[in-house]
Amino acid sequence: MSALFQPLRLREVTLHNRIAVSPMCQYSASEGVPNEWHLVHLGSRAVGGAGLVIAEATAVSPEGRITPYDTGLWSDAQAEAWAPVARFIAGQGAVPGIQLGHAGRKASTDVPWRKGVPVPPGEGGWEVIGPSPLPFDEGHPAPREMTAADIETVVGQFAAAARRAAAAGFQVVEIHMAHGYLLHQFLSPLANHRTDSWGGTLKNRMRFPLAVAAAVREAWPEDRPVLVRVSATDWVEGGWDLPQCVELARRFRVIGVDLVDCSSGGIVPRAHVPAGPGYQVPFAATIRREAGIATGAVGLITAPAQAEQIVATGQADAVLLARELLRDPYWPLRAAHALGAEGPWPRRYLRAKPA
Repeated sequence: MSALFQPLRLREVTLHNRIAVSPMCQYSASEGVPNEWHLVHLGSRAVGGAGLVIAEATAVSPEGRITPYDTGLWSDAQAEAWAPVARFIAGQGAVPGIQLGHAGRKASTDVPWRKGVPVPPGEGGWEVIGPSPLPFDEGHPAPREMTAADIETVVGQFAAAARRAAAAGFQVVEIHMAHGYLLHQFLSPLANHRTDSWGGTLKNRMRFPLAVAAAVREAWPEDRPVLVRVSATDWVEGGWDLPQCVELARRFRVIGVDLVDCSSGGIVPRAHVPAGPGYQVPFAATIRREAGIATGAVGLITAPAQAEQIVATGQADAVLLARELLRDPYWPLRAAHALGAEGPWPRRYLRAKPA
């Protein structure tokens, strides 16, 4: 039997297979409110057979958005707009999930197809914040260094967003601690130059991210799982690395995090990333083995046999696909056929099911 198409139980939530839609920003919201694009984009991946569909990085505050067009969960109106999306995903047999994030010093930028340049205050942008007044890149503003009160506020914003996500009907929440955004900025010595209790030692750099994880776990229903996406390495000497990430994952397990979604990079521009098929899978395997926590593998996973091998050999408990599911929302159905498994074909599409 295919390992990829075995159920995965996380607390009281069961995924009907080990394939998840990785969070992918669509830059299509107005004032943080999702719309028909999000319903169709995410709904089609649920129809396509993924076991878990995770909505894009959704900001916990207006200032936490990457762009002015990101989705949010800082208001009840946004939660109400998300509710039909979560309901439709669940109606197709998939588990609806959502990623919560704060962009920190990488906030207030334009959409990628306009080169993602900073958007200044007065032109639709806003002041950015971070652990230290270090800009992300040339031409980017230096963030305002966060105070202890700022940190406490953001912890509360994550908890409030988690409560709204639960009310909207999401069954899985993921905390974004990767790709150079705010929580990753506190973890990495490349972005965090603080000398107080929030910087310096590994224990101090982990303090804020772990406080967020604990607050979300407390705010989130006990029977539903919490995931965390991490960058396992910065790919830069002297930055965040895999041994530190293993220690972080051990702390997650104590808090009650259920799965670590293992990505990498993003803290600095132009880092040398040796990308290739499955290049991040070893991070998931190491964290799973050494931290004793379930993991998800992500990054250039494109072939059914490749995904099957990752799960069957215990390198990860699930795979998360991004660009491959943009190219083909029905990849899980094709993968099931290729692996001789029973795919979750929608009844309306059965006439197209291969014999």
